[in-house]
Amino acid sequence: MGIKSEADVSPDRSIEQHGDGDLPQLKNTTERRLMAKIDLRILPMLSILYLLAFLDRVNIGNAVIFHLKEDLGIVSGTQYNTALTIFFIPYVLFEIPSNLLLKKLKPHLWLALCMFAFGLITCLQGFTKNYGGILAARFFLGLAETGMFPGCFYLMGMWYKRSEAQKRFSFFFSSTTLAGAFGGLLASAIGKMDGLRGYHGWRWLFIIEGAFSCVVAIIWFFILPDFPEDVKWLTEEERDFIKAKLAKDVGKAGHEKSVTFKDVVSIVSDPKVLVGGFMYLGMIVPAYSYAYFAPTIIKTYGYGPIQTQLYSIPPWAVAFVFAMALAYVSDRVGHRVSFAVLPIALAIAGFSILLTVHGVANRNVQYGALFLITCGTYSAMPIIICWYAMNLSGHKRRAIGTGWQIGFGNIGGIIATYSFLQKDAPQFKPGHSISIAFLCVAVMSSCLYLVLILSRNKKKDSLGGSTQAPDQEDGDLGDLSPNYRYQI
Repeated sequence: MGIKSEADVSPDRSIEQHGDGDLPQLKNTTERRLMAKIDLRILPMLSILYLLAFLDRVNIGNAVIFHLKEDLGIVSGTQYNTALTIFFIPYVLFEIPSNLLLKKLKPHLWLALCMFAFGLITCLQGFTKNYGGILAARFFLGLAETGMFPGCFYLMGMWYKRSEAQKRFSFFFSSTTLAGAFGGLLASAIGKMDGLRGYHGWRWLFIIEGAFSCVVAIIWFFILPDFPEDVKWLTEEERDFIKAKLAKDVGKAGHEKSVTFKDVVSIVSDPKVLVGGFMYLGMIVPAYSYAYFAPTIIKTYGYGPIQTQLYSIPPWAVAFVFAMALAYVSDRVGHRVSFAVLPIALAIAGFSILLTVHGVANRNVQYGALFLITCGTYSAMPIIICWYAMNLSGHKRRAIGTGWQIGFGNIGGIIATYSFLQKDAPQFKPGHSISIAFLCVAVMSSCLYLVLILSRNKKKDSLGGSTQAPDQEDGDLGDLSPNYRYQI
């Protein structure tokens, strides 16, 4: 459901052929070519950026297989979990401020700066000598990465219509599944460097992956995209078309509007914005539980360190294909809620198998459950984020709203890091039970969100359409416009 507006332009026809006089004409290109140009400038850059961010965040799960605990004197059952948890403290607190800085400083500067910082910190993490050192490194890693996820979704949301967004959001988000697969492959290779120059394999894992992120960050400073209003690689004709097209879909962007503390309080106190945080919270717990502890779980099946890393790859790879297929269908039918909720059932089934099926004799069944978990969790998450983010209109509401959702949701990362304790090995029943419970939270929150937006759509319908066109309204209105209809 969208604004009462024109039908979508066919991807292979120019606006002249479409015949809609409300949009500027494209005389020197077609909409299809323009969108391909935008995709090539945005999707590969942001996907690689977040792939490296996620890799540098969760590679500690691979590193622990290569003697990290022994070298740093981590002996307590919860010390390792605390090292994971401390990452999320700055990560949760600074999501909204980071999005506001991204708008002020421009995405190419802010995101590249954050990328260089988390790469450098990851690299230094490889030289830590004790438990205190790894705690400090993980804290500053969380601070450096705080802008990556909400910033990328905020930026992407300002380039695409809602009917175009899901497959792009899922492609970007699936960089996390590629990071999981690539991380296992890379860890298996770097693990063979164990003992080189007196360093165990976990140190080389951090040093090499962190240094690579730093090099890419320098290059990305020059090629990362900014907002449509700012980039120099669009012609004025193309810029006018994109701005008008997006305004027809979601209203004026309000790029020039400043943000006050009152704006933050007003937007975050919106019930549907609040519920959006719980939707993501419910997904974060199982997502991080798997990302951090999958190698540990797989190791309990009786595999050695290198085999463990290699066996961690296929579930991530299959999840990437499944997520993209689901996103494509979701965009085709113009529907989100079913594609957000139904995959969660797969993840619940996967965790239920791990909760009830045990023993090395059943390791094939348990390993199959990992595919259900990755496919369900990592395909539902981008749909939930896209559904929520694209139902927020305008720079101000989208910057604050996405910052809130990602920031609040990542409290689940703290819960996830304490869900799988060493004392619960090898069955990890509490961890699997907690993951199932939070998946249920995600389902219930998504259903409540659906009720809220349907109620608002119905209320707007009962008031009648605005006499003002959406693209003529004040950019502060955003999705509060009487002409705006939330997508279900």
